[in-house]
Amino acid sequence: MTCVGHQAPGLWKHPRSRADEYNTLEYWTDVAQVLEKGLFDAMFLADVVGYYDVYQNSAAPVIKDATQIPVNDPFMQISAMAAVTKHLGFGVTSAITYEQPYPLARKFATLDHLTRGRIGFNVVTSYLKSAAENHGLTEQISHDERYEIAEEFMEVCYKLWEGSWEDGAVKRDRRNGVFADPSLVHPIQHHGKYFDVPGIGLTEPSPQRTPLIFQAGASSRGRAFAGRHAEAVFVGGIRPDLTRVVTDKLRDEAEAQGRGRDDLKIFAMLHVIVDETDAKAEQKRRDYEQYADADGALGLVGGWSGVDLGRYDENDVLEYIKTDSIQSFLTPFTTADPKKKWTVKEVAKHISMGGMGVPIVGSPQTVADELERWIDDGGLDGINLAYHVSPGSFEDFVEWVVPELQKRGRYRTAYEGTTLRENVYGAGQTKVLDTHPAARYRGAYAGKPSAADTPARDLVS
Repeated sequence: MTCVGHQAPGLWKHPRSRADEYNTLEYWTDVAQVLEKGLFDAMFLADVVGYYDVYQNSAAPVIKDATQIPVNDPFMQISAMAAVTKHLGFGVTSAITYEQPYPLARKFATLDHLTRGRIGFNVVTSYLKSAAENHGLTEQISHDERYEIAEEFMEVCYKLWEGSWEDGAVKRDRRNGVFADPSLVHPIQHHGKYFDVPGIGLTEPSPQRTPLIFQAGASSRGRAFAGRHAEAVFVGGIRPDLTRVVTDKLRDEAEAQGRGRDDLKIFAMLHVIVDETDAKAEQKRRDYEQYADADGALGLVGGWSGVDLGRYDENDVLEYIKTDSIQSFLTPFTTADPKKKWTVKEVAKHISMGGMGVPIVGSPQTVADELERWIDDGGLDGINLAYHVSPGSFEDFVEWVVPELQKRGRYRTAYEGTTLRENVYGAGQTKVLDTHPAARYRGAYAGKPSAADTPARDLVS
């Protein structure tokens, strides 16, 4: 996230952290180069278009601690990072509840061109009331309707990315003065409940056409959306066995949509604190804890859950409450494990050192053992590595953990392809799988009205 404090409130104050340099290109290019050195699939850029003001009915706690505010636009630094890397992908978040598909499809296609196929689209529907209020709404659109909007939004994008411009439309024929053949460029004529997009796509087909689709919904409605659209899915969890319940449900959803169970690549958010020995890593953890901010953590909980824990005593046990925020957030702390009762104080401590993830602390061998347990027992394909200090947490992982995982045959030793989708699915898989809903629009407009048939103004009537 293009902010100071993301998933570890207060840790920006640590001497090893450069997170307060978030508004400089040098910071982002440095982080990108660390990740590519470590052969990461991608840098994932989360985002919010509102602020956390549920806790204490105020944004003051998160402003004071710089917890996801101030926050910049995550699209802006990508070209600079792409210029200093060759293989690292970039997964970018957009809250589509407050976007229009026509310009956003162009933005992602542009980035896919400029990165030569290394862009991903994290589809979120937004969960903050403050976002709704500052985008002209008096109240937040209901949770399920946000997903209904998202379904149509993605349909429009797929039509623009996959269907509007046929393969072979771009000629680049200097001799005959033909850059593109208008007979192979089509209006998509989309007229739906939420969007009217009658015209042609603005961009020529990019290396991936459709960017790699990320998604993180774990509610029943979110899982259905992920099963249909997502290629990479982010999940949370307190324990691998509890996470396995979620990953199995996600793969069931994909199968129900006619996709393969392995079409979904599932990643759990984890924090790693590693050093030469377990003792040194534990000492590092205790050092980090001194900088953690409980108010910032409870500010995050308020935004994620829609519940102000400031109204409760710190020893009160957390209970599940259904809201229009992230409906799945409270589940790991309430109903997932009936034997475990989480108090407000315990939740605050956990979030302050792990956000939505779980900290893994130890030597390279200990961390590798634990990562293997999470991946194998949790039914995961990989991890979404969050940080305590940036870029220090990533530097530690690259120095200590990557070589250990490589020795075990659990981590790549070189990039196999050139696009983000190849990083995730393997060399040669630059486009969406045939089972993905975007694939149905490949060639879907061939033989239908084109830009060559009639004046442009009539194409969009």
